[in-house]
Amino acid sequence: MNYSTSLVLIYSLFLSFHFTTPAFAAGNSTSNSTHILLSCGTSETNIVDANNLTWIGDSTTKFISQTASQTSQWPSQNPSVQEVPYSNARIFTSNYTYSFPLSPGRYFLRLYFYPTNYSSLLASDSYMTVTAGPYTLLSNFSAWITVTALNYDHLFHEFSINITSTTLNLTFAPSIKHPNAFAFINGIEIVSSPDIFSISTAYYGDGTNKVFSYDQGMAFQTMYRLNVGGQSLSPSEDSGNLYRLWENDQNYIFGAAFGVTFSKDPNVTIEYPPNIPQYIAPVSVYETARSMGPEPRINLQYNLTWILTVDAGFYYLVRFHFCEIQYPITKVNQRVFSIDINNQTAQNQFDIILWSKGIGKPVYMDYVVFTVGSGQMDMWVALHPDLSTATEYFDAILNGLEIFKMSTVENNLAGLNPVPTVQNTANSTQGFGDKHKGSKGKVAAIIGGGVAGGIFLLSIIACICLFIIYKRHKRKDKVSEEGKITEDTTIWTPLSLYGVSNSQSNISFKTNTTPGTGTGTGSGTGSYNSSLPANLCRHFSFNEILSATNGFNEALVLGVGGFGKVYRGEIDNGSTKVAIKRGNPLSEQGVHEFQTEIELLSKLRHRHLVSLIGYCEEKNEMILVYDYMAHGTLREHLYRTKNPPLTWKQRLEICIGAARGLHYLHTGAKHTVIHRDVKTTNILLDEKWIANVSDFGLSKTGPALDHSHVSTVVKGSFGYLDPEYYRRQQLTEKSDVYSFGVVLFEVLCARPVLINNLPKEQVNLAEWALFCQRNGVLEEIIDPYLRGKIVPQCLKKYADTAEQCLADQGIDRPSIGDVLWNLEFALQLQLNAEESGSLVSGTTSGEETRAVIHGKKEISDEPTSESTTTATTTISMGGRSIVSADSYELTPSAVFSQLVNPKGR
Repeated sequence: MNYSTSLVLIYSLFLSFHFTTPAFAAGNSTSNSTHILLSCGTSETNIVDANNLTWIGDSTTKFISQTASQTSQWPSQNPSVQEVPYSNARIFTSNYTYSFPLSPGRYFLRLYFYPTNYSSLLASDSYMTVTAGPYTLLSNFSAWITVTALNYDHLFHEFSINITSTTLNLTFAPSIKHPNAFAFINGIEIVSSPDIFSISTAYYGDGTNKVFSYDQGMAFQTMYRLNVGGQSLSPSEDSGNLYRLWENDQNYIFGAAFGVTFSKDPNVTIEYPPNIPQYIAPVSVYETARSMGPEPRINLQYNLTWILTVDAGFYYLVRFHFCEIQYPITKVNQRVFSIDINNQTAQNQFDIILWSKGIGKPVYMDYVVFTVGSGQMDMWVALHPDLSTATEYFDAILNGLEIFKMSTVENNLAGLNPVPTVQNTANSTQGFGDKHKGSKGKVAAIIGGGVAGGIFLLSIIACICLFIIYKRHKRKDKVSEEGKITEDTTIWTPLSLYGVSNSQSNISFKTNTTPGTGTGTGSGTGSYNSSLPANLCRHFSFNEILSATNGFNEALVLGVGGFGKVYRGEIDNGSTKVAIKRGNPLSEQGVHEFQTEIELLSKLRHRHLVSLIGYCEEKNEMILVYDYMAHGTLREHLYRTKNPPLTWKQRLEICIGAARGLHYLHTGAKHTVIHRDVKTTNILLDEKWIANVSDFGLSKTGPALDHSHVSTVVKGSFGYLDPEYYRRQQLTEKSDVYSFGVVLFEVLCARPVLINNLPKEQVNLAEWALFCQRNGVLEEIIDPYLRGKIVPQCLKKYADTAEQCLADQGIDRPSIGDVLWNLEFALQLQLNAEESGSLVSGTTSGEETRAVIHGKKEISDEPTSESTTTATTTISMGGRSIVSADSYELTPSAVFSQLVNPKGR
């Protein structure tokens, strides 16, 4: 026996020891106990990761074959990415198979990907298919597209597969659909697992209580695993040595209704019943929860809802983890609620105490739902108090949530790649290193065509690159003569640290001011005067902001936009409710948007513009404080919502209010102001349902008298962006008119402006609504809730106005003043018909119409009365168009601006 053979034998013994450690406690065991942690593309051993788990290099194992493959390490790794297992990769330019000797049974398989430019291979060329035995896990999968769409640096996929043989063959195959495609893998983890799926009864999620029958050979992909109401749990904090990651749920809560989070009562001990194995979920999951809150009147008006993106066309297992953990809820019928999945009631009258048999005793419920279509879609999971029983607390509670994709009969788990937004595509290259470094192969091919020509071409490229770099540096430092940061500034720097000296500008603001005065002793880097009127814009200290938001309590988050999170808060000893927008340092929006918002809103005051109360720029923060809008955004009341539908009169009045706000911007201010991001998420509703136009971070001052437009980089939002502005990069107030026309059709049809998986002609609402309007079939696509409730003449006036707004050329569009007049006229038509009682099945008498047209009902320039009606009952959404809209994918086509965010800005 030679020396090398001896080493192989010794290492084989080491592997058998390292990968067969006990995995399950007594009573929760399985027949095998394997844990393999493979760092791919390296020969190192005993590599310890951030969770104190030990990985070994795949080059030292017998799991890899001797066929050709490459290894690579990126020397300039992103510091935000943990080193293990992402610092090395194994690259495949042809099919490659790992062979793992395993005992038959069920295993968790985790694949770790860090897409970047490996040697001469571009991250964007990484397309692959991954199979594990008979299962297709990924097909034409691009890790680069996925992380770009999700705005991540790296990712891992977790699968649960059932192995019936003694070997698991894991194959990576570059896609044949793409030239230069390659496959790669950074880390592979295999963990033996008990059967966590078929050990309990699963029901179909349609409320029929029909039992779902599992196929023992079925594979699963973990889509979400949430510790609801608690902190994220690392793999080392999981139970049963399954090393699962439990994520916090707050990023998936819908809207502003976050409910409240809480931990178990100190006198409560978590005790697993005999039929609930401890590996189902760790104790930490059951020790925390999220409920709707203590106010029953409020709880009856909304659902506690999570929205989670999944691949359409698959069955999903949705697992709910419950445990009552606080007194006084100890008896049956104290807290009863319903469970809804995708707008279908999966379970009525669910009582945790009834199912678990006591406080502190976990229970979990499994429901299987099917999704239709292709691409990505949103899955809605909602809880609501059950009113059919004599319950004591009108509330609902959840401790944990897991969603698993189930393999098809063809053993397929592969979905489509997500569609990245333009914004994320631009951002993503920074996370993957210099893309030019990954292009050496292409540059070499050019040089090979001729030395002289190549040198000349390289010289041109070098000059262009130097020019771009120079321009970027100039843009970063550029300050206009008026002391305003230029449009192209994108670097995130708080104003107090912007680096503009006293002699250069008066942009900076004083800190440590007395609340409400706007003055004080400066303790920042500069102590020069603010350019903002002190009597219109209040300066808040950071401590005041902390107090107002309860330390930026996540339970107070109203929403998330491109600038950052928006919190509900209270100032002046709780006497004033406010909305507080806190800038995110990682956001693409920064100092320019911050200053634009302050400068504009401190000078603009109008009933239909959201009011800026003040700002804070201490401690490297950028924070804006606004009036609180009790009813949130207009979009929250149109679709993808559990809110009661708005009446047609309410919708008209809201549109009129928004038009008045825009009309003031275009004509009432000292200089024309072009909003540039008009959409339903930027129309806010106060407690009286009065519309307020908001979010002026992208706004521009209009052209001077001797100019017809402003030339500027294109910004806006998919679906609302003026095509003429996009083509010519020339901004006018008619660009706002176009966006408002889209809003008008969105209000009428109650559907998203983009639904990617509809037939091509229906994807874009503006195009589809125009087609239907011009062909006389618009009534077929309006919100079903409105059918028979709109006077035909009113509908015609409204639709004609919306159509005019969407004219291809701005010169053919009406002014916002004309739009406002038309909408007020449409409202008068509607009100007159309702007052006369002539609205029957959506019809109005010709006499009534003539009376309006000939001036018998005068149209006043005074504001119309605002609706103060509030809904107090929960309305079934079964017949509304949002039911179908919820199942669609809201994914914009990659055409327009760099400011795309489905959540709204």
